[in-house]
This record gives sequence, structure tokens and C-alpha cells, in this order.
Amino acid sequence: HYFTLKDEQSALKCVMFKGNAMSLRFRPASGMKVIALGRISVYPRDGQYQLYVSSMAMDGIGDLYAAFEALKKKLSQQGLFDPAKKKPIPKYPQTIGIVTSSAGAAVHDILRILRRRYPLCSVRLLPVRVQGAEAPEEIVSAIRYANAHDLADLLIVGRGGGSIEDLWAFNDERVAYAIYESHIPIISAVGHEPDVTIADYVADLRAPTPSAAAELAVFDYRQFETVRLSYQAALNQAMERKTELARYR
Repeated sequence: HYFTLKDEQSALKCVMFKGNAMSLRFRPASGMKVIALGRISVYPRDGQYQLYVSSMAMDGIGDLYAAFEALKKKLSQQGLFDPAKKKPIPKYPQTIGIVTSSAGAAVHDILRILRRRYPLCSVRLLPVRVQGAEAPEEIVSAIRYANAHDLADLLIVGRGGGSIEDLWAFNDERVAYAIYESHIPIISAVGHEPDVTIADYVADLRAPTPSAAAELAVFDYRQFETVRLSYQAALNQAMERKTELARYR
């Protein structure tokens, strides 16, 4: 990308090479306010200063990123990310609780995969808002409610993709402590694969997407059926041999 950063008094020519540009999370456009990080150098041919941009974010995300890193450091020092404190995910959950929006696509993806892979388990939806000022408290309340009433053997907590602002409820300190304090194991399922939130670090298992969370939560029942049928056939053959031997005797 070749572009110019401007304000009311000045302009600075910029270049962003392909390797760095591929990591952009948005499409730059004229008039957009951005925060650019890079190094200043002189382009020899024209004798002009240029900013060689290594990363760029929409204005406002810089503050969010700083807040994210500060909370991440604080919670890490308090031991909330300690792998030794992660609870094991049950292999055969009888009931799975889903903490997410009832209106989003994420819940439909999770339900579809759970029905296909493991129809034996029951599912309880705890609907919450997943973005906005009220979202963190609703997520916290749902997690604590599920724990207080032992509603599930496993919780999936998350939402579909979005901007860093959309996902910010899962970077809330209150949500982090609720996940950490839960005696029910929790799989975090926030956004798309590149998205990482504080909830992902605290949860007992991180899934890259809500669909992947459903796959990690249960094994494929169809594979179990295949194994069960082979055991049944082997058992039938063994019983036939045993009864045949008894008949000879």
C-alpha cells in the first residue's frame, strides 16, 4: 500500500509492504483516522521522508489494545492463566450450557453441530447480550447462575466474529473472574480464529470459533456407534462359540 497520512498542518508519505499489509484487520480508505506504527527513512530517489508502516489500526483501537495488554498482564500475574488450574473437559457431558446471544448465528452453528455429533446430550441456552455496556454483567450472571444451580456439565461461552469493540465484553475483568471461579469447565468461543480475548486465556479450553467449540465439546457419536457395533458383533460371535461348545459337551 502506498498512501499519505495527513492532518490539518502536514502530510507524510507512507508505504506498507505486502507482508505487513496482509495482517490488516480492516480495509484502509480515504478520510479514515488511523494509528500507524513503523520506521522513518528517506527514499533516496526523491530525497523524501517516508514512514515504512509495519502495523496500522483504526483510531481508538490503540487505547483498547493498551487496556487489553494491561489487563492481560495483571490477570497473568494473579495466576488466572495458569495451565495447572485448568479444569478437564468432560468426555461424555450429559448437559451442555451455552452462554451467548439467542439471536446470533453462533448459537445456531453450535446447536447444529451438537445435534449431529452427539444427540445424546441435552442443551441449555442461557441467552445474554454479547456486546454493549450491559453485556459483561449479563455474561457474568449467566455463568454464576449455571454454577449455582448445577445446570450443566460443561459451558460454552462466546459469540460470533466482529470488531475489537464488538468483542470487548469478553475482555472485561468481571467476565474473566467469573470464568476463573466457575466450577463447571468452560470452553471459550469468541469470534474467528485470529481473535483472541481475555476470556480465551482464562477459559479451560479455547476454541477458535463457536463451531469449533461444539466439536471440541463432544466426540462424534457416529464413530462411537461404529465401535459399538463392532463390539456387538464380536460379542455375538463369542456367545455363539460358547453356546456351541456347551452344546457339544
